[in-house]
Amino acid sequence: MSEWQKIDGGITAPKGYKASGITAGLKPSGAPDLALIISDVEAIAAGVFTTSQVRAACVDYCRQKLEAKPSVRAILCNSGQANAGTGQQGWEDAQDSAKALAAALNIDPDSILLASTGVIGKRIKMEELIAAIPQLVSEVSENGGTAAAGAIMTTDLVMKSIALETQFGDRPVRIGGIAKGSGMIHPNMATMLAFVTCDAAVSPPLWQEMLTRAANRSFNQITVDGDTSTNDTLIALANGQSRTPAITGPGPDADKLEAMLTAVCEHLAKAIARDGEGATCLIEVQVTGAPTEAAAAMVAKTIVGSSLLKAAIFGCDPNWGRIAAAAGRAGVRFDQDKLEISLGEFQLMKNGQPLAFDAAAASNYLKLAKTAAYLQEDTVLIKVKIGDEPGSSKAWGCDLSYDYVKINAEYTT
Repeated sequence: MSEWQKIDGGITAPKGYKASGITAGLKPSGAPDLALIISDVEAIAAGVFTTSQVRAACVDYCRQKLEAKPSVRAILCNSGQANAGTGQQGWEDAQDSAKALAAALNIDPDSILLASTGVIGKRIKMEELIAAIPQLVSEVSENGGTAAAGAIMTTDLVMKSIALETQFGDRPVRIGGIAKGSGMIHPNMATMLAFVTCDAAVSPPLWQEMLTRAANRSFNQITVDGDTSTNDTLIALANGQSRTPAITGPGPDADKLEAMLTAVCEHLAKAIARDGEGATCLIEVQVTGAPTEAAAAMVAKTIVGSSLLKAAIFGCDPNWGRIAAAAGRAGVRFDQDKLEISLGEFQLMKNGQPLAFDAAAASNYLKLAKTAAYLQEDTVLIKVKIGDEPGSSKAWGCDLSYDYVKINAEYTT
């Protein structure tokens, strides 16, 4: 049994946070497109961002702010325009967005972080954004997490939100999170957008270390299509409003908080993979027997990112050769005579040799699991053992359907 439990509230479940999400007219569809998350007090902030050389203005803006001071009050996120590849004017738009929100909240612009998502090369519709800020601020509430989760979506089919609670002594500590992402998912940091709130008190360096490790075990282990975004942003706030003792270094409390943070990130990461553009199922790959966790992670993500495997899963074809081939090209040395592969309850390979199995039954497993996965009750599970060493890891992805091509062939037209 885990040390925490799921609770309602999402991003605003932790004490001292409010949020809102409104329609500002940024999207041509008329869907909600502007979100605000705010802490009642200055919160310690940590971030993980895209490693792409082509970055949105908001990414560079957040990096600069966090380097200058690791505490903030608010996060402003627009959906509809990525504000990437927009040059100096895009940078000025980012600054003007923060200044307008700061004036409305009566706080320092340096206490605001920014995120954007949408079409690359498009500037934010600044006139609409600025005009909408008074409404955005007026609607913030402790029940605004759902509205914020909806306002950051683009091609997502479902909102992605979670909150967990545990006890530190006689006081509850909560972590909440929301995310968006459906396509252009193969992060080399985190995901397209994810925001996490926590009401524990944590030192800035430790909070950043925790978030980086959590991202590596969650968002960095998902793939939909092998493409990393220009806007990938993961921001986590910790405001200390639980009034529990500050966590300033390694120890049981730090381990417990990091485990819960990782669980929140993993939930959101899996939700993104499950909601992949055109996807009909979630795929989980578990790798064991590797020399290190990092080696296992590399093998797991290579397998789940294989286009051939993803297509086979979509077609309900239990083709173990595609799994073995992906493991072999992952860049991790292992003895192929120790390779073992299982699909659900069906063991397909042992000691590097294929085993006889009921191909029709295994195909039916994929059909049934795909249906259940779409209902968020199950997953297509692949287990791979590459040796006898202690390294293990997981990765998540989705199948590759005809609809993925259709969605992205017509993305801007």
